[in-house]
Amino acid sequence: MIRSLLIAAALLFSSASWSDELPTIRLGALAYGTVNWELDTIKNNKLDEKYGFKLDVVPMGGGSASDIAFLGGEIDVMVSDFIWAAAQRAEGRDLKFIPYSTAVGGIMVKADSGINSLKDLAGKRIGVAGGPLDKSWLILQAYAKQEGLLDLKADTKQEYGAPPIIFKAAMSGDIDGVINFWHFQAKAKAAGLKEIISVQEAAKSLGLDPSVPLLGYIVNGKMDTKLSQGLFAASRDAKAMLGNDDAAFNAIKTRMKPKNAAEFEALKAGFRAGIPTSTTVDEAAVDNTLQMMAKLGGPDLVGKATTLPKDLFISLDN
Repeated sequence: MIRSLLIAAALLFSSASWSDELPTIRLGALAYGTVNWELDTIKNNKLDEKYGFKLDVVPMGGGSASDIAFLGGEIDVMVSDFIWAAAQRAEGRDLKFIPYSTAVGGIMVKADSGINSLKDLAGKRIGVAGGPLDKSWLILQAYAKQEGLLDLKADTKQEYGAPPIIFKAAMSGDIDGVINFWHFQAKAKAAGLKEIISVQEAAKSLGLDPSVPLLGYIVNGKMDTKLSQGLFAASRDAKAMLGNDDAAFNAIKTRMKPKNAAEFEALKAGFRAGIPTSTTVDEAAVDNTLQMMAKLGGPDLVGKATTLPKDLFISLDN
């Protein structure tokens, strides 16, 4: 018995020592961000150790805090969109992009608002999370003009604000329509709001590929290739769990903080809808999207990145 306990203790010590010797990836993420659902799944299932690293999640207070920490070398990885990554590469900064999500929202209104199409928004108030250069807002403006429906910017009154504030304004009726981050849109749908058009539908009509992964992990270009590949592999394993096994979502339900069962199901469905279908990226489609964003948002949005920089994306097939 004593011999068995000693062997078990030795194995446990050996396992702990091996784990401590693994290189650490410091990943900055908003404390309330949905990326934590995936990161928790990675850590809870030791997918980081499986792929040869230890994941250290560093809570960030906001998007600008992540930018500063990443560019200053305080963290190795952050979460942002490929447009930001392309703009930084165009400035000569060494970084890479791991696809994370294709999830986008749309314009949502209250079911009894009498608003059934973009035309009905003329003279109405629209809440936009993310500011005037929000990608979804720009795409929807371009779509409305292309279809000859209305000039969304000129014919409506916009109110910009943080996602939670915009969400509350939509629920209270203080605004007539809302464009928000996907998880707030999922919550709004669960609460009875309806979507009059999705960003994916608008993007497709503009000739863009709706499967382009807008969000991703931005990785320091100096990171060892094996480590960045390991992070990508761990991410894909976590997505496979969350995409196919309800138990994986039950394990992070406390982190998700759903108000009720309907909201929990809507958040699950929204996350799953945003999982990229491939580990490789259609760079021509991404370049097309970037050029459209450059046209719609100009240098304030894309900086000097008018075309897609070479070798921006990490692929598991490398």
